Amino acid sequence: PDTAVVQMDSVIGSKGGKVLLTIYFVNVSLMLGFLREANTSKSVIDIYDELYHRLGGQDFRKLFPVILTDNGSEFSNPKCIENGPDGKGFQRTRIYYCNPSAPYQKAEIEVGHEFIRRILPKGRSFDELTQADVELMNHINSYRRKKLNGKSPYEAFSFYYGEDLAERLRCHEVAAKDINLTARLLKK
Repeated sequence: PDTAVVQMDSVIGSKGGKVLLTIYFVNVSLMLGFLREANTSKSVIDIYDELYHRLGGQDFRKLFPVILTDNGSEFSNPKCIENGPDGKGFQRTRIYYCNPSAPYQKAEIEVGHEFIRRILPKGRSFDELTQADVELMNHINSYRRKKLNGKSPYEAFSFYYGEDLAERLRCHEVAAKDINLTARLLKK
């Protein structure tokens, strides 16, 4: 019961275009976003492989003991996410799926997507975005939450896991006066 759960989902821009993979740390409300060229299983596996190499095995297993997601086709190869690119070897995480048509089973990430939609309204193409644009999610992670006793997800994550891990996940704090949760954030 004390195992930290990470929720995973996709956010679609325009049909057939770039998509986001979102990863949500339920215990601290921190959300990561990764831009993908297409909504494929391989693109999800590639992100987890990159995170594993960036964090190292011990820290990866600490942050990702259990992943909860829906049964979308992009999540259809759990063996490669759980065990790495060859699907063999030790288990680095465990994946569980929500029941069909039961998004409430991963409600926290769905609420997190509401913040994304303030910045990237539904139907907007993600094709012009870069990963640097997506990392502006730091604005969302710096927004203080009542459920975190007035702390931001970034502060909660840093407290539980350390600033070093936050930095390796490319998270940083945005000053309260500079937080922008509107579409203007991405105006160039």
